[in-house]
Amino acid sequence: MCAIVGIINSQDAASKAYYALFSMQHRGQEASGISVVDEGEISTYKGNGLVTEVFNKEIIKKLKGDMAIGHNRYATAGKNSSGDAQPIAANYALGEISIVHNGNLVNKDEVRNFLNADGAIFQTNMDTENIIHLIARNHSEHLKDRIISALNVIKGAYCFLIQSRHKLFAIRDRWGVRPLSLGRLKDGGYILASETCAFDLVGAEFIRDVRPGEMMIFEHGSDKYESVQLFEPDPRICAFEYIYFARPDSVIEGKNVYEIRKKMGEALAKKSKVKADLVVPVPDSGVPAALGYANASGIGFELAIVRNHYVGRTFIEPTQEMRNLKVKLKLNPMSKVLKGKSVVVVDDSIVRGTTSKKIVDLLKNAGAKEVHFRVACPELKFPERYGIDTPSFEELISANKTCEEVCAYIGADSLEFLSIDELKASLGNERKYSLVSFDGDYFIK
Repeated sequence: MCAIVGIINSQDAASKAYYALFSMQHRGQEASGISVVDEGEISTYKGNGLVTEVFNKEIIKKLKGDMAIGHNRYATAGKNSSGDAQPIAANYALGEISIVHNGNLVNKDEVRNFLNADGAIFQTNMDTENIIHLIARNHSEHLKDRIISALNVIKGAYCFLIQSRHKLFAIRDRWGVRPLSLGRLKDGGYILASETCAFDLVGAEFIRDVRPGEMMIFEHGSDKYESVQLFEPDPRICAFEYIYFARPDSVIEGKNVYEIRKKMGEALAKKSKVKADLVVPVPDSGVPAALGYANASGIGFELAIVRNHYVGRTFIEPTQEMRNLKVKLKLNPMSKVLKGKSVVVVDDSIVRGTTSKKIVDLLKNAGAKEVHFRVACPELKFPERYGIDTPSFEELISANKTCEEVCAYIGADSLEFLSIDELKASLGNERKYSLVSFDGDYFIK
């Protein structure tokens, strides 16, 4: 899921990368890092924690240069990410190189085993390091050719930003599973970022999305860039970008995330027959869908659950114990609004069910007479292998229980999900989407 950003031909590139990463903190809270190029030399600073915890004013001042790439890490549950922060920087035959990656390589182990057997020495647990080794071990005279050769070996969902001493390469897999957009900064430089909300903060103008299967090459000191279509595109942007991951003010593949989430809520309301006094969102990602539900149903909307914004997202906490604790720390229901009321609660998804169960308990303890749970996506029945923290069937409640059993487990009076067709209609039927969590179609083999 991670966030990546690239800046080229812009003064104080590290500062702009910092603010871009800050705006995309929701995409990963485990670690953060920035690499800069100054007079042909790459310097990297990274560490575990939030952007504001890793960097300060003095550190940013030391990261001089007009080229930079940055990364916010989203870690897999239960993994020790110490030392796995990005960017990954290395020296090789053609000089210095630095790389950041958003996504997941499905043939990571196969490639790593081959490289290990051939004498490679790895420093991290990340699949991203594979491409560094593949580039370094290639004997082509140009980095571009080495990158293309490496891309023909790896398989999976990826957006890469690769920085050399004089160039910046941006690459997106042929399916475009993860988003990557190009913008123009006010001083004439370029910015690439996982989400367009980063452009808003640094005052950049959106140009276009990096196309699926495309490599874009930017050169230091040049206003022009090269575009190479490496692979035949078969676009399948991840539906979860619209459901949960992306900020509502971002535009993903030409679609405003906020408006899409409202449509999901409207679709939920059209299929629901329940009578209720209030529509209440689970903040923050459930708010747009709840607004759509309220508008379509005519039921009054109330922000009856208050979120403490100083607590991180529970979904991406590394351990289940931390996720459980943070539900109580993060959400507090208002009993004066809820007491004696029949409530429709709208959330973006149910993954493990533990958070939903605690939300229902909180609402009923606050005096809600009935709690009807509505979910603005289909049931998650399959592990997602392209960069989302759902690694096993055992962790997905809907893979092991029927809708009725999930309803009983979370303690709701009723429960409804969007169907896959209703989700597609909300997203727009003019294109395909990555729906592997819902339909099990693992299209990247």
